Amino acid sequence: MIYDLIIIGGGPAGAAAGIYSARKKLKTLIIADSFGGQSLVSDSIENWIGIKKMTGLELAKMLEEHVRIHEDVEIKMPEKVVAVKEIPNGFEIETDKNNIYQSKTLIVASGGRRCHLNILGEDKFEGKGVSYCSTCDAPLFRNKPVAVIGGGNAGLEAVVDLVQYASKIYLISNKELLTGDPSTQEEIKKSDKVSVIMNADSQEVLGDKFVSGFKYLDKNDNQVKELKVEGIFVEIGSVPNSEFIKDLVDTNQVGEIIVDHKTGATTHPGIFAAGDVTDEIYKQNNISAGDAVAAALSVYNYLLNIKKNENKNSN
Repeated sequence: MIYDLIIIGGGPAGAAAGIYSARKKLKTLIIADSFGGQSLVSDSIENWIGIKKMTGLELAKMLEEHVRIHEDVEIKMPEKVVAVKEIPNGFEIETDKNNIYQSKTLIVASGGRRCHLNILGEDKFEGKGVSYCSTCDAPLFRNKPVAVIGGGNAGLEAVVDLVQYASKIYLISNKELLTGDPSTQEEIKKSDKVSVIMNADSQEVLGDKFVSGFKYLDKNDNQVKELKVEGIFVEIGSVPNSEFIKDLVDTNQVGEIIVDHKTGATTHPGIFAAGDVTDEIYKQNNISAGDAVAAALSVYNYLLNIKKNENKNSN
């Protein structure tokens, strides 16, 4: 069987693409680890348009239920794409279950994964005080002390997001100097809420049910020190899940798929992409969903043009 479209990923981008492809009556397959994407672990989401507040699990359930009402969409889950190759008139996808699927077009909505500190307690308290998105979660830490890990632009921008909410912000870097934009450095240093700690190696996230503290090694005096915080924002970068498609499409220096931001088209005909796996600068659920809608509509037009050309050639 050859699908009209295979969508790789089950986050907001993958779900939105699936819903719109179904509306266009495209025979569609979604291959995903799960629904919900990176927001799956969020304890509270307050910026999904139309819903005041929900958990990541509630978002995932909502996305899955919406996709599953469409009969034209088939779902393979949990399953992960490991390789994609070009075949005549389309693409062949191999998964970690040793399954092979074929499709005329693809939408890559495989998202990204946040770089982790890989320290004690980090995984345990993810979504329970440990966050990887200040834009998403800053309002949850109103009047609470927090730590931001990372001295680059991501870390500095997280501090900016948090200043209007948190009672105290510790910006922690393992380097001797902050590497983010000087103008942003000046902005955050104006706030008496912000304390900058340099030459600090992260050691452990502390807590019971939720985060209550953070340990780090002060490399200046080689002493392990502890901060009392209720939130920890890990802002040391992210990695797009694009390894399986890099041989077919152009990516930038950090591995993000380069797309036409009007259509979601990649540099390879028939392959489209949306969400955090692309070079879209704003990694947000609502933007990912909107970009995926554009990609799905572009797939429809792409297939329509192929059919028109086939009809011309047959006449």
